[in-house]
Amino acid sequence: MTLLLATLAPICLLVCTWPTSAIASMERIAQLGRTRYGRASGNIVANDDAVARQSSGRSGIPRTCQEAHLADPSLSSGKYWIDPDGQGVGDAPIYVYCDMTSGTTSISHDSQASIDVGHCAEPGCYSRAINYNASSRQMSALAELSAECHQSVQYDCNFAPFEFDGVSYAWWNNKDGSSEYFWAGSNSSVHTCQCGIVGNCVDALLKCNCDSAAPVPLTDKGIITRKDILPITRLNFGRTQLESSSGVHTLGPFECSGQTAIAGMPSSCEDLWRVGHSLSGLYSVMGTAMEESVYCDFTKLPNDAGFQKWIGFVDVKSFPTYFYVERGSQTYNQVNIPIPFDVERLNIGEAMNLQSGIFTAPRTGKYFFTFSGLAKFPGISSHEDFYCGLHKNGNHLDIKCHADKDGVGYEYETFSLQSTLPLQVGDQIWMEIDAMSPGVFLNGYHFTHFSGWLLEEDISISLNVI
Repeated sequence: MTLLLATLAPICLLVCTWPTSAIASMERIAQLGRTRYGRASGNIVANDDAVARQSSGRSGIPRTCQEAHLADPSLSSGKYWIDPDGQGVGDAPIYVYCDMTSGTTSISHDSQASIDVGHCAEPGCYSRAINYNASSRQMSALAELSAECHQSVQYDCNFAPFEFDGVSYAWWNNKDGSSEYFWAGSNSSVHTCQCGIVGNCVDALLKCNCDSAAPVPLTDKGIITRKDILPITRLNFGRTQLESSSGVHTLGPFECSGQTAIAGMPSSCEDLWRVGHSLSGLYSVMGTAMEESVYCDFTKLPNDAGFQKWIGFVDVKSFPTYFYVERGSQTYNQVNIPIPFDVERLNIGEAMNLQSGIFTAPRTGKYFFTFSGLAKFPGISSHEDFYCGLHKNGNHLDIKCHADKDGVGYEYETFSLQSTLPLQVGDQIWMEIDAMSPGVFLNGYHFTHFSGWLLEEDISISLNVI
């Protein structure tokens, strides 16, 4: 087990070295109240001096509010710096609101107030881009790290439908710019609002209140929970051309909470990224049954092309096993019992018992065995045979070796056997003389050899028995 752990890349949450005094420093920064902002690429980003002030005196910035809360449950709700895509890589840290009761991270934008869409006739004639206080990369990273993300949306309408007579007048654009026509839940394949999900729309035949196009004030509101396509980047509305028509949208912040769980050993670059790794390079991860080597490019996010490159398998054995034994000065002619040995050349792992002749597998995996020797034929009969075979747990494996002789006069004949076998922990392997003619015997004197070794260990199973 020590050997196995030593080969694995060390794994630790970034917050594991984050001192409490530093968290207190963060809170003091948050309580300063005013933070200077600058514009960059359409997003509001924090002033570098403020980042430097918060970074001083501590080893890392948490990636989410959940991490900050887990590091110090006594932290109060408020504004904090976080760095979802990893400290020292990617985009600059972002300034967010943390609800420390729930561990929710909230990213605000420039359109959270209720906004009137005005009057226009065509589909999407009103269109408003949503500018967040974070880059799209940081928001994508936050979603990857979080167990769930959501965003609330409300539309107060008066004779201003989302859809009417088969025409879509309103939609929103997801993080990739694609159009979406659902206004609650996670099913992007159907046009629906919250009232359509619960079945209480004002018109039972429709999925949204506003789609009734009734000349009375109505409201549709819901929470969108498809974290893979959030946040909303643009809102589009239309068909409000009448003087009596009106539409007012209210869009909530982008909010994420919880954290994705990594069960057992990391099995990918994504798992390593989720637990805090940010330095690109070669890593060992757990494959289906073996340890594997991968290259992780942590300048990218898990869904980016080139984030992980598979390199190959890693030959890791938690219990090294190989043996080579011989028969020394004695001949042998016992049938249907394990062949014993009396010379040990090598027995790493002590899995081979010379006296009993039985090998016991210490780990689940694939093993290779080879057996060779010299049979002496007395020449009593015109034809004489020698048969041997590999046995497992008392059963003949139908893996055989054979030597024979024709004619009178004694003679020596060689034989050999090789096999690769999948074995479970505790399986037993041995050689037997299955049958031989009268007077035939297995020659000793270092002419009979039995060797075996563990080729490939099934790490996924072996970890449960160490």
